[in-house]
Amino acid sequence: MAWSRVAAVVIAVALVTAGCAGSTAVPTATMATAEASSTPTSAPTLSAAPTAPSGSPSESPSESPLAAGPVYAVGDDSFHQTEIPTGLSEVTAISAGGYHSLALSSSGKVVAWGADDHGQSRIPAGLSEVIAISAGGYHSLALTRSGKVVAWGRNDEAQAQVPAGLSDVIAISAGGYHSLALQSDGKVVAWGFNGYGAATVPAGLSGVVAIAAGNGFSLALRGDGSVAGWGYGADGETRIPAGLAGVSAIAAGGTHSLALKRDGTVVAWGDNFYGETDVPTGLTGAVAIAAGTGFSLALLRDGTVVAWGYDAQGEIDLPARLSGVAAISAGWFHSLELA
Repeated sequence: MAWSRVAAVVIAVALVTAGCAGSTAVPTATMATAEASSTPTSAPTLSAAPTAPSGSPSESPSESPLAAGPVYAVGDDSFHQTEIPTGLSEVTAISAGGYHSLALSSSGKVVAWGADDHGQSRIPAGLSEVIAISAGGYHSLALTRSGKVVAWGRNDEAQAQVPAGLSDVIAISAGGYHSLALQSDGKVVAWGFNGYGAATVPAGLSGVVAIAAGNGFSLALRGDGSVAGWGYGADGETRIPAGLAGVSAIAAGGTHSLALKRDGTVVAWGDNFYGETDVPTGLTGAVAIAAGTGFSLALLRDGTVVAWGYDAQGEIDLPARLSGVAAISAGWFHSLELA
């Protein structure tokens, strides 16, 4: 049985157990923040966002899908992970995790909401000058302007234990239970769960320009447009399609993988139980991709989003008129869009 289908059952059981304990959910629109002291020069300024509706939104003809503000969210809301905090503004980056969400503002401040049973939404005191964020299954990562990685949340597999001396980092990615960091010299550093070798970087891997951590596996994009994969691969998620080249971006999901080619087309491989690797016929003009647990997203050049795959929680139920999107992120059972 595929990892994603087993994981879905395990996660559902975990939710029931946690719900009985009454300690995992946070109040609606509760917001954890860390103030920053500097502003990334390329960050746009956006308007504030009132609380977004939970679950799968229904759109009336008189409503704008962007009424929720700069960040829009759909999908599972069992821990309020799709309820956008009131006052969220000047957002430059978003990241959807297991049952929590992260946003980065132009001031370098990180905002978190959703599940906090492992401290994944509890921003470390003094965290500032953040330029990148990544939400994992139950942990979170932040990259500061100085090239330092900060991690918090669940740490049973040492996924939030940043290797001593790690520096010169230019990109980060948090998986289900492991973490990746890309250094300026093109080398990848991994830590956390390594049961399937997800945190064992292949010997000789170099020239990397992008990384993606999935649920037990990892992907790396080299500067020459080729892709490498390692870790859990029973569903083919680490089996790079023969002849794949000219790749400009990668995304790792539950048990499937995506690649965005320079010509704007998308290639998918791995588990296809929910149609997550059935890229819509004729899809072109893509500029960004995101992979969740059993579903996939593609952001098109015109600011619209195309979604396919698993939708039992409404994670791909995007309003037909949603436009002007600048970034997308896929979590386990919810997705975020930055407008």
